[in-house]
Amino acid sequence: MSANLLILGGTTEATALCKALASTRVQATLSYAGRTKKPLELGLPQRVGGFGGAAGLANYLRDHAVTHVIDATHPFAAQMSCNAVEACAQAKVPLIALTRAPWQAQAGDNWQHVADIDGAVQALKRPPMRVMLAVGRMHLEAFAVNPDHFYLLRLVDQPEGALPFPACHAEISRGPFTTEGDIALMQQHSIDIVVSKNAGGIGAQSKIIAARQLGLPVIMIDRPALPQRSEAHDVQSVIDWLAHSGVDLGV
Repeated sequence: MSANLLILGGTTEATALCKALASTRVQATLSYAGRTKKPLELGLPQRVGGFGGAAGLANYLRDHAVTHVIDATHPFAAQMSCNAVEACAQAKVPLIALTRAPWQAQAGDNWQHVADIDGAVQALKRPPMRVMLAVGRMHLEAFAVNPDHFYLLRLVDQPEGALPFPACHAEISRGPFTTEGDIALMQQHSIDIVVSKNAGGIGAQSKIIAARQLGLPVIMIDRPALPQRSEAHDVQSVIDWLAHSGVDLGV
């Protein structure tokens, strides 16, 4: 069957999937939120911005005759993933999520689990520390209520305007990162504690391994709960799902 895929992207998994599909004959569009100024060129048509909630996404699927949706958004993009489940049900379009298995604590890890960003903010209500804050640009303001810490930030884009902390350093870089690089970065800035979302996967895992090797505690933000959906943890599984759905990939 001919297919018209919509990929909800913004992750390394979405990048890998787009590269794999670019070498096939299948029609696909990558949609992303547009929070990164210079997205990678991935060989597929791209759209930027939201859809207007689940109803707007359902209308988009109908209007553009989308046959399959692959949700390859970040594991913490809960609203988009919830909208995708609801919209695909409304439009009767098959959905699969290409998502990362969450990290699991190992020997040597010292994790304090919190439920969300607010929980991480509360966990930092303590005497001044040097914090590696790896939560993304959108959430920085929430931590401004704890101004006594030094914050090491890792951002994809150079921030516009002043950062909300009296003492901080922004490291502008795009992953995947290495354990050796993150150990050096933490040592350079004398980091005492790491704050991280449990993003899973290997692209951002190096900071967790680095914290383990340096004996640093981690405030680990657990993943949000999502509706039941079909999931895959690698690109080949999505390709197989498409093939089993009758999609002619033309490889």
